[in-house]
Amino acid sequence: QVQLVESGGGLVQAGASLRLSCAASASIFSIKAMAWYRQAPGKQRELVANIITGGSTNYADSVKGRFTISRDNVKNSVFLQMNSLKPEDTAVYYCNAVVTTSGLQRGIYWGQGTQVTVSS
Repeated sequence: QVQLVESGGGLVQAGASLRLSCAASASIFSIKAMAWYRQAPGKQRELVANIITGGSTNYADSVKGRFTISRDNVKNSVFLQMNSLKPEDTAVYYCNAVVTTSGLQRGIYWGQGTQVTVSS
């Protein structure tokens, strides 16, 4: 069973930075794509950024220029560097990955979520 373990959330003031980390724990053959989503109270979960094999990235318009997604293929990890945080970035952030296990089973997996709160 693939588990995605997130860390790095917290409470910060507007303008501060945070770095989220997510590591996949299992016997993994490959990870096609990894992503960060977020869900604010009363809103739908939305894509923040994703990164696919080869390093291509995609960002939501609201975070372009402020957030940077990166991955460590050796450690099966993905990171989200968040700079110039705004109160509207407040949400639970979820890690997501498209994983092929060592048993060659492909699936989409989610982390448990980490809270990011930005005060004004």
